[in-house]
Amino acid sequence: MEKLALLITIQAKPGKESDVESFLKSGLELVQQEPKTNHWFAFKTADGNYGIFDTFDDESGRDAHLNGKVAEALMAKSDELFSAEPKIEKVELIAIKEIEHHVAVS
Repeated sequence: MEKLALLITIQAKPGKESDVESFLKSGLELVQQEPKTNHWFAFKTADGNYGIFDTFDDESGRDAHLNGKVAEALMAKSDELFSAEPKIEKVELIAIKEIEHHVAVS
């Protein structure tokens, strides 16, 4: 069960918004190779404000992600794409609603 998460917030440099969005979309391919990352969301909250929210069962999964290829790429692109260093917050999940999908079989 997911107990931990990360919330990363980033601010795009003016004129770099589409590059940030492309970068975040490309991160999905990298994170799909991380078996201990349960959910990964890249999002936009307002013009130039973006973020990543991801969930983990335990600290080893969260640490693996923080030391993985997505984090490495994020920091490598920081000066080029972001107006400030990404803000990384460790989150403890206290309640989760799971959606169970049912597939009708005919």
